[in-house]
Amino acid sequence: MSAQAADHSEPAEPYEIIHLGGEAAAIVPLAELRRLRAVERYASPEALEATLAAHDEWLAAGCPGARSHEDVMAELLGSDQ
Repeated sequence: MSAQAADHSEPAEPYEIIHLGGEAAAIVPLAELRRLRAVERYASPEALEATLAAHDEWLAAGCPGARSHEDVMAELLGSDQ
């Protein structure tokens, strides 16, 4: 299997996108991959789906406003931080 860098990248996307076979992949720092795995492990499937749906709506609306990391994590993990 060989890797090939994408010809173009989303301007807002901070990671390099590569193509491996027929799949696209992002090169991300290992700490971020570990954080994502922890969220997937501990958040309920319903919370993940609701958060992803809200994110898709946010993107479709042009990303209005900004949310802090703490706010997003509290929503994902269902805690009142």
